[in-house]
Amino acid sequence: MSDIKDKSIQVFLDELASKSATPGGGSVSALMGAQGAALISMVCNLTIGKPQYAEVEDQMHALLDKAEALRTELTSLVKADVDVFNRLMATYHLPKGSDAEKTTRSVAIQAVLKDATEVPLACARACREVMELSQMAVDKGNLGVVSDAGAAVLAAYSGLKSAALNVYINTGCLKDLDYASAKVAELETIIKGADVNVEAIFQQVKAKL
Repeated sequence: MSDIKDKSIQVFLDELASKSATPGGGSVSALMGAQGAALISMVCNLTIGKPQYAEVEDQMHALLDKAEALRTELTSLVKADVDVFNRLMATYHLPKGSDAEKTTRSVAIQAVLKDATEVPLACARACREVMELSQMAVDKGNLGVVSDAGAAVLAAYSGLKSAALNVYINTGCLKDLDYASAKVAELETIIKGADVNVEAIFQQVKAKL
């Protein structure tokens, strides 16, 4: 079976629309973040080497490196989400005929639910970083592609909020309430102020058009 990240857009969308539970919203969250990072890279690549932007070239090179690192991370999370969800579904199919089997099954489900919380949490963290990077792309990047820098922050914001939903749903199923509470608190630190930031950048980009 080919890696999900190597499939064509059409195949990915067909699988997304199918009865299969994977890929799903978690993979889409990571993909949206990766697209945001890719757009920042595009802005950098269309700024670097332009004489009128020579004074920000070093900053654009640094921004490009960060955006590409995040694109790689988020692309890997597309597959990670599929993998962890498939593992979770497998635990739900474990036998539960005896008390011992029920206990084994419950322990396995809870363990994978923690992994299923960590993946979208990592996605949310990376998407927020993409949002922050997009600010420099808007401020310093080639004005000819400033709308693409704006699209980058919107894509990353969508990925962030979508990933947050997956953290909430998975922590809601956890019996380890201390762990769940800590992860929700971490998530809410990540998303704090994102609504304000995305609107501010949107308006900044609009004013430059």
